[in-house]
Amino acid sequence: MANWLKYVIALASAMALMLAFRALVFSIHSVSGNGLAPLYQEGDRLLINRCSYGLRIEGNGLLPYSRLLRRPVKRGDIVAFQSEKAANGLMIARCKGVPGDTIRTLKGLLVVPGLNNCAKADYYWLEAINGLNPADSRHLGFIPERNIIGEVITVVYNRQQIHLP
Repeated sequence: MANWLKYVIALASAMALMLAFRALVFSIHSVSGNGLAPLYQEGDRLLINRCSYGLRIEGNGLLPYSRLLRRPVKRGDIVAFQSEKAANGLMIARCKGVPGDTIRTLKGLLVVPGLNNCAKADYYWLEAINGLNPADSRHLGFIPERNIIGEVITVVYNRQQIHLP
């Protein structure tokens, strides 16, 4: 085998591993809008741990949806979840209600206990951090666990951190 071919194979293998790691373990999401202010600003890039609640197995019709090494979402976790209402299909919110909780909203405020029941297994009440922009469970209703992608870990990039002369 030619010497240069070894380098090409090594480079291609490294790229394939990196892409698989990014698709299965971590992803980066760009914040759009102010629903997460003041914690996250528009333009921030967030690192999302896709395995924080277990490795998702979609199946795409061949296998049923499941998670390996499943861990439940905790109240207070900031999570990324899929939604048809979002422009890019992904939204970020804080978990306010877990299965077994009863909740009700009163003028936009979350009150526990209350009327609406999260007791249905694997459904969560997720709210935007900024209450003035409620693109969350207040409009979408309860979010099924299968729509939750993972937990937000940190801000990878922030436009305000870059100072141009």
